[in-house]
Amino acid sequence: MDQHKNMQNNEGDKPSQLNSEQEEFITLLSKRGYDSLKNGDMDEAVSSFKEILQLDSKNNYALVGMGDAYRKKGDFQQALKYYQQCLENEPKNSFALFGIADSYKALNKLVPAISHWEEYLKEDPNNVNVLTRVADSYRKLKNFEKSRDYYQKVLDTEQDNDYALIGLGHLYFDFNEYKSALHYWERMYNKSPDQIDIRILTSIGNCYRKLLSFEQGLKYFKLALDKDPENFFALFGMADCYRGIRDYEKSLTYWLKILENDPNNKVILTRAGDAFRVLKNYDKAREFYERALKIDYDSYAVLGLALIDRDHQRYDEAIDRLEELLKQNPRNHRVYIEIANCYLDQHKKEEALETLMRYQRYGSRNNYVSSMIEKIKHE
Repeated sequence: MDQHKNMQNNEGDKPSQLNSEQEEFITLLSKRGYDSLKNGDMDEAVSSFKEILQLDSKNNYALVGMGDAYRKKGDFQQALKYYQQCLENEPKNSFALFGIADSYKALNKLVPAISHWEEYLKEDPNNVNVLTRVADSYRKLKNFEKSRDYYQKVLDTEQDNDYALIGLGHLYFDFNEYKSALHYWERMYNKSPDQIDIRILTSIGNCYRKLLSFEQGLKYFKLALDKDPENFFALFGMADCYRGIRDYEKSLTYWLKILENDPNNKVILTRAGDAFRVLKNYDKAREFYERALKIDYDSYAVLGLALIDRDHQRYDEAIDRLEELLKQNPRNHRVYIEIANCYLDQHKKEEALETLMRYQRYGSRNNYVSSMIEKIKHE
């Protein structure tokens, strides 16, 4: 937005004592100030606009210019002060409304930001830059309907607007509507598959991953890795999709690739431990679980170690680890199942049944636990 070229001065705001020489000087200062803004010299811009305000304290050019300069300097409170002064003079000044809204957004005050953007839209209802800002803000506030409606207004104006397509994808993804998210992100991909941003590729891959369509997910994560072989999200997606199709060797390749760049990532250490355990490389599995636990407590690492103990028929050790997990989360149905399995491996049906009944006494219900109870009772 070029205030210098487009903002209209309100003649009624000019002090009557200004003579033609002062008005000409203000015009020159205003041009210098906006040139400085354009060139990134905020201090020079502030100096120019301050000179104007000393002559004409209600000059909207200078007030908005001061707001813009302080906003670009990152001093949003100061920016707000000058934009508000402008709006006191001219409540519908579009440049002040735009600036004040962006300042509130930068301060993460989305409600007043939206209020000022919506005021702006009363005069310029098809401004796609403002419409997408409002839509993005409503999305961050988890207001699905409002966000969707504003994105749709953008698409009504520009059918293939990138920001609206990306925003709608994120909106539907945030609300777990992965097929709808795919619709918009794949529209982005189909527009220009060779120039597509890597973040869209990983987002599409994540949708397919969430939908358990792992083969489809692999396609997009591979495309992302072609653009950036070190991209964390693409590597994670590849690993998790291979895990989903139970190709643990390939999954492990990508977990280990992530750890080359991020050796203390506790989640990835545990995932690698899981892969080693499923592949029956127990020494490596234990090594990775213990590396994770040295960083911080991790319930999945403890569970993995318990499962190694069970596989080696160290049932007492396994049960002790699992009971420790229950102290952290007494409603975790999987832990009760694993304890019950330890007892069943030892032909201790009563203990297994009592463990599963203990879970149900918390008032919790799980179909697998219920069917396991019935199976034990009827064996």
